[in-house]
Amino acid sequence: MKTKQCLVIGLGRFGTAVATTLYEMGHEVVAIDHNEENVERVMNLVTHAAVADASDERALRSIGVAEFDVVVVAIGTDVQANILATMNAKSLGAPYVVTKAIDEMARRVLERIGADLVIRPEHDMGVRLARQIATPNIVDTLDLGGDYAIVEIEANERLRGTLRDLNLTGRFGVQVIAVNRAGRVEVTPRAEADLRPHDKLVVIGTGHSLDELRRYLGE
Repeated sequence: MKTKQCLVIGLGRFGTAVATTLYEMGHEVVAIDHNEENVERVMNLVTHAAVADASDERALRSIGVAEFDVVVVAIGTDVQANILATMNAKSLGAPYVVTKAIDEMARRVLERIGADLVIRPEHDMGVRLARQIATPNIVDTLDLGGDYAIVEIEANERLRGTLRDLNLTGRFGVQVIAVNRAGRVEVTPRAEADLRPHDKLVVIGTGHSLDELRRYLGE
């Protein structure tokens, strides 16, 4: 795994979780916040932590924001500071900026000023939880962007039979890319592969096609 240079701006609960987890995973993490107490809390949990105001372009320039592989703007309720930090990071040459948005309007603004990825943690987790409650056989989801995602599905009685007979591509527009049966994984399974309840399938498709499959499994 290639070590990444990461800058995390804003050390509330979300930003702290991102910064410390990236560091634990072996990446180099610089974490900044305008609040000294927040900085002191993570001082020994990241590569370097500093008090800085990311809404000030000079502060980000002095940090060398353009040299980081990923910049995460995790500023919470201060929408103006969030927007300014994102705009400054992009204008100074940061190659990839991930920004936290508190609502849909903020998401639109952040996308327009150049954020490469905008997330709404509470909203996204709420949607994910609702889907897990509605269709508990959906084990996990990985969003790929561009409306595509990969999901891991636990097969039930509705997915009993061969892949050819089930015809998931024709019926739902999804593609099975792997099957895991009791720890034995078959990648790009053959059309003759026979599915049984409790098999785990890794499936790729658009959000709409995956939602259709979810509804079918939950009926």
